[in-house]
Amino acid sequence: MTVTLADVAARARVSPATVSRVLNGNYPVAASTRERVLRAVDDLDYVLNGPASSLAAATSDLIGILVNDIADPFFGIMAGAAQTEIGGPGDGSGRAGGEKLAVVCNTGGSPARELTYLTLLQRQRAAAVVLTGGAVEDPAHQAAMSAKLAKLADAGTRVVLCGRPPLPDSESVLAALAFDNRGGGRRLTEHLVSLGHRRIGYAAGPLERTTTRHRLEGHRDAMRAAGLYGDGSGDTAGDEERLTVHGSYDRSSGYDATVELLRREPGITAVVAANDTVALGAAAAIRDRGLRIPEDISVAGFDDLPFSVDVVPALTTVRLPLFEAGARAGRLAMGKETPPPGGIATIPAELMVRGSTAVPRVA
Repeated sequence: MTVTLADVAARARVSPATVSRVLNGNYPVAASTRERVLRAVDDLDYVLNGPASSLAAATSDLIGILVNDIADPFFGIMAGAAQTEIGGPGDGSGRAGGEKLAVVCNTGGSPARELTYLTLLQRQRAAAVVLTGGAVEDPAHQAAMSAKLAKLADAGTRVVLCGRPPLPDSESVLAALAFDNRGGGRRLTEHLVSLGHRRIGYAAGPLERTTTRHRLEGHRDAMRAAGLYGDGSGDTAGDEERLTVHGSYDRSSGYDATVELLRREPGITAVVAANDTVALGAAAAIRDRGLRIPEDISVAGFDDLPFSVDVVPALTTVRLPLFEAGARAGRLAMGKETPPPGGIATIPAELMVRGSTAVPRVA
């Protein structure tokens, strides 16, 4: 049953004209009234311009790309690649053919804003949505996401995940392109272990993110396999936590985490960072203490962002094919490519060994 403007008005206890004013934004409305109307719109899942069933089933020329932070190259590269496929090459005439309009939605890492953008895209009858990057591991948010994506899919919207694992119990996703973060994290730490490193600190990302958990799990798997956790007392879990500091995916977080790691364990010979940007902060903290990279402490990152090869020394990292994944997500969103079998594809991660890691110096 299609929800009408009158239904929203009745739920919010206002006139239909007031609902129109709130949704169109063309007339001042009291803040409390506006909030009541918007809550009713959300509760009833009202789709703007969708009073007729024929319109409610149709999709527009709009495709939404959700990112945590467009200023972060990790997201910018994927979004740019997806947008290239969505917008099409163009023929120089200025006329639109089969292209779509890609709109990048910057969530700032907020689960609430992620849901809000999906609601807005639903109201605009978006042809597709592409969600990039790791997901928040909160059961309530995951349930809300599954419900929202199901409604989008039921209305004909293609849902594509890029760099994000599939949601549990969600059949509404056309395709999930998931990076092998766990395997990449394991191979990176195995590389350091093979060089002779035994005390390795880890500057991790936010606790609640799937990307954080998978990369950290890979690192810890390699450490456990090499028998490098524990001081003989049997407290391996305590050792894991002592050699791990969580923070954001930014430079300052990497700096602060490395300072804390060196305080906890002055004898560490390597720091593995959650991503390349965090690794820059780790390197700065190490240099500020008068230590050299890699002679005194090795540093490694993750993602292989464009600047990684240009820092001095060049950063050992794990390469994720961000552009290729984003472009594939764009083609899937446009219906130009067949979804992978079962709707899930794991994208390999490649170890890139450079000058920031070396055999630890023997005192």
